[in-house]
Amino acid sequence: MTQPTGYLQFIRANLPFLATGALLSLLSSFGQTFFIAIFGGEIRETFGLSNGDWGLIYMVGTGASALLMVFAGGLADRFRVRTLGVLVVLLLGCACLFMAFNTAAALLPLVIFALRFMGQGMTSHMSTVAMARWFVATRGRALAVAAFGFMLGEATLPLTMVWLKAMIDWRTLWICFAGICAIAALILHRLLRLERTPQSIAETEQSTGMQNRHWTRADALRHPLFWAMVPAVMSFSGFATAFWFHQAHFAEIKGWSHLALVSVFPLGTMVLALSTIGYGWAVDRLGAVRLLPIYLLPLVVAFFLHWYAPTLGWTALAVSLMGLAGGGQATLLNACWAELYGTKHIGSIKSAATALMVLGSAIGPGLSGWLIDNGVDFETQQLGYAAIFAFAALILIVPSRKALAALA
Repeated sequence: MTQPTGYLQFIRANLPFLATGALLSLLSSFGQTFFIAIFGGEIRETFGLSNGDWGLIYMVGTGASALLMVFAGGLADRFRVRTLGVLVVLLLGCACLFMAFNTAAALLPLVIFALRFMGQGMTSHMSTVAMARWFVATRGRALAVAAFGFMLGEATLPLTMVWLKAMIDWRTLWICFAGICAIAALILHRLLRLERTPQSIAETEQSTGMQNRHWTRADALRHPLFWAMVPAVMSFSGFATAFWFHQAHFAEIKGWSHLALVSVFPLGTMVLALSTIGYGWAVDRLGAVRLLPIYLLPLVVAFFLHWYAPTLGWTALAVSLMGLAGGGQATLLNACWAELYGTKHIGSIKSAATALMVLGSAIGPGLSGWLIDNGVDFETQQLGYAAIFAFAALILIVPSRKALAALA
């Protein structure tokens, strides 16, 4: 694939591959917390669940999906996206049907497991692994373009779903989502009719990592920077997820309507879009590892503002800062795995990171829901989250500098 310098020229030259990444990241919305949380009120009412009950169910289902990701993520190193990606999307559609037709509270953990594993887990994993493998010099821009699919979902789906729920039964909507997945699977197969297999490019176009070698997952797990990045990976997914998951409760305690709160989310998504473009450019120019210690800093301020926020305007600013950091999460972290450890085994290495991310997103809603039920109000929790983000940024400074020396 060609690698021109301009964004628009770059997109035109690589459109089928970039469209694949964007479509997969858009479809992952059906298994993302910001989307499932939209139906949290209906689910709790239908099955008679408290905030803590629903958070615990979500934590169990998501935690199980994180465990399976460790083993399943490496499949991306063995199979083409045209094969594995299409299968994952079809199974995501089946998970949507499971949500639509389930009538037993006892099966909810399995429903959440299926949605989270196929959606947030495998579908987003396939998108980022494909971009990291197919592109080298323009990896940052490729990851940024692919992330626009997720941004499109985050910007449009909350308001759209809240509006549609007023007219259409929530279970019927999940049947429609399954139909969308079936159509998308056909589109993916068409887009990638000329895709090359990972094995065919393993030695010719795969890039190396530190010390000019291909790292295995076992090698990466013994490297200090991998573990220094764990608090960043888990805290972002965990506490941002907790905020989206309890969005209806957050609006209630602030005295706003749910619709008023979700109306500011597109502002955050616009900032996320600009930030993603900026980080994509910066990664290609400066390298991903060099930027690691700074990308979490806006979250420290954002969650302090979530605690303070006397008006919706302050929360809008906080959501915008979350979007600013989200651009780094979408491009920077995914580029780091390839930059540090090479792309030959990127599927299995990234699967470990994805499992940690999914585990964080399991702990966040469960822990916050338990704290709410035990008298720790959700506003106060935001201060603790801000402190954890500051710690996660601080411990990246020294290991990232050592990694830069190894890359040099």
